[in-house]
Amino acid sequence: MMPIAPPVSLSRRSALQLGLGGLGAGLLPGLTLAQGAWPNKSVTLVVGYPPGGQTDFAGRILTAGMQNNLGQPVVIDNKAGVNGNIATDYVLKSAPDGYRLLVGNGSNMVLNPHTYRNTAVADPLKMTPIGLLLTSSLMLVVPASLPVKDVDAFIAWVKQQDKEGKAVDYASGGPGSLVQTAMELFRERIGKPKMSHVPYKGSAPAMTDLIAGRVPAMFDASSVVAPFLKSGQLKALMATGPKRVPAFPDVPTATEKGIKNFEVISFIGLYGPPGLSPDIVKKVNTAMNTALKDAAVQKTIADRGDDAGGGTPEQLAALTKNYYDLLGKVVKDNDIRAE
Repeated sequence: MMPIAPPVSLSRRSALQLGLGGLGAGLLPGLTLAQGAWPNKSVTLVVGYPPGGQTDFAGRILTAGMQNNLGQPVVIDNKAGVNGNIATDYVLKSAPDGYRLLVGNGSNMVLNPHTYRNTAVADPLKMTPIGLLLTSSLMLVVPASLPVKDVDAFIAWVKQQDKEGKAVDYASGGPGSLVQTAMELFRERIGKPKMSHVPYKGSAPAMTDLIAGRVPAMFDASSVVAPFLKSGQLKALMATGPKRVPAFPDVPTATEKGIKNFEVISFIGLYGPPGLSPDIVKKVNTAMNTALKDAAVQKTIADRGDDAGGGTPEQLAALTKNYYDLLGKVVKDNDIRAE
């Protein structure tokens, strides 16, 4: 199976499928002319989650830099609900004028179409990719009290429990999440020992029980677990990204530990509605990349345990499609459901 590492190029055919080719086709007469002065009012970044989370942070950290570049206010609109589906649908149905853009993550842009089977979910691949905002390695974390010193010992313990007819529990912030999908892929990679998913209503209560030792393991984004690692309440056994997390350089990657084809990242990108013109895409992408190059922004992102994004719309399109296909297979193979 191919590794889940994002490619950096995209064929013209794939770009067309993702809305990158022929952008602007079918626009209403006169709209292109009106966009010549774009932007002439505030630009809204729609976030499908409440304030304070990682996706909200990714949008807010860039608003000042983007509005300096665009010459108009850039504001956040939190439209939380159904794991980001409400915001995705809202932007998908918005006019392609560049004034409503989506801050999308791996859940609403990759997993939701596979995990929501009884609810109509907007097709995220119809969106217009603009650029990558940030990425986070996932980290396998356990309570500080769990008597395993590294991921090898953890795997041996899980397999021993399986031999004894027991299933090791693992937590997540909810069913159908990237966290659950990552653990199921990890389980596949280590020989499919029995493990039992314990979903919580959000990451916070999951972390509370994890720290207390009521559940022994969990994957989550490096920026989410960072405070608990620094306080000594949790210990990290492994990172899932292509390189070690700079904030935690002693934590090895899955590849370093010999777990093949297991590179999984949490990513957040900026997307527009279908039919967004190439000129607007270019302007927003330039403003985004300029904001991401600011030293203070980069330090804030790094201090949280994340990596600053950047790059082209084509690179975000490739990453989105790659994860959509590969994680979709994990969802299907393990019957992962969000409802």
